[in-house]
Amino acid sequence: QVQLVESGGGLVQAGGSLRLSCAASGGTLSIYTVAWFRQAPGKEREFVAAINWIPRTSYADSVKGRFTISRDNTKNTVYLQMNSLKPEDTAVYFCAASLGLSISSRDYNYWGQGTQVTVSS
Repeated sequence: QVQLVESGGGLVQAGGSLRLSCAASGGTLSIYTVAWFRQAPGKEREFVAAINWIPRTSYADSVKGRFTISRDNTKNTVYLQMNSLKPEDTAVYFCAASLGLSISSRDYNYWGQGTQVTVSS
């Protein structure tokens, strides 16, 4: 069973950058589609970005051109580089893994505990 651990969150000013990491243990992450989701207070969890084994990437419209998802199979880790951050990007960010291809959180079987990203204006 795959265990996922996120890191890299923190407090940053608007316009700044952060890189989130999603490290896996207990399984080979390269065979999974790995996605980032985020959840702000009082809001539903929403899709941010995903990368599959090809690798092919997919992004939410709200982050296109600012966020980049990538994977390093040698480190069993997926990254989310976040640039030009905005206050509306403030949320808890979760990584998740699935053997399928989906942007729906319901299709992801394995989840990390989340990491807080706060963007100040």
